[in-house]
Amino acid sequence: MKINTIQGCVLAALFTISPVYAADYIIDTEGSHASIEFKTGHLGTSWLKGRFNDFEGTFSYDADNPAASSVNVEVDVSSIDSNHAERDKHLRGEKYLNTDEFTKASFKSTSFTPAENGGVMKGMLTLYGTTQEISIEVKKVGEGTDPWGGYRAGFSGTTAIKPKDFGMNYNLGPAAETVYLELNIEGIRK
Repeated sequence: MKINTIQGCVLAALFTISPVYAADYIIDTEGSHASIEFKTGHLGTSWLKGRFNDFEGTFSYDADNPAASSVNVEVDVSSIDSNHAERDKHLRGEKYLNTDEFTKASFKSTSFTPAENGGVMKGMLTLYGTTQEISIEVKKVGEGTDPWGGYRAGFSGTTAIKPKDFGMNYNLGPAAETVYLELNIEGIRK
């Protein structure tokens, strides 16, 4: 069987084209290019702000198929940092986060619904030994080659949770019933 020149070119092109797959990324916590920050009301007069310093995770992202995106993050809850040592000790204690018993929090996505320059990531958040579904409003910050020859992608996200939904019953007043989370994630492609 003879293959003509056009058929040969088409076959050669098909065998040399790499299929496009979602890229896997490691969240850049070593370079401090990622953060998990929170704020909650304090006595109805101000905001208590802080962050979790130690976490790790991965995500998968394909610009051609953003609905297939996923993320998996684990947080060392005892790394809570509100810029006040005594308050952090209180927050780690039995009345609130109880980090001796519940050392880790985690988030594993279950779906992503794309929208222009972002979308909604749904997934299961495990905190204080309880798992609940949450939704995170996601915005794409950007992606591209870094100065060291790697490739990076970055996203920001916001969500709000109620500690009592996770079994935390310590009453800090109505201003503290909701905790707002801001997530800034930059990943290095594997």
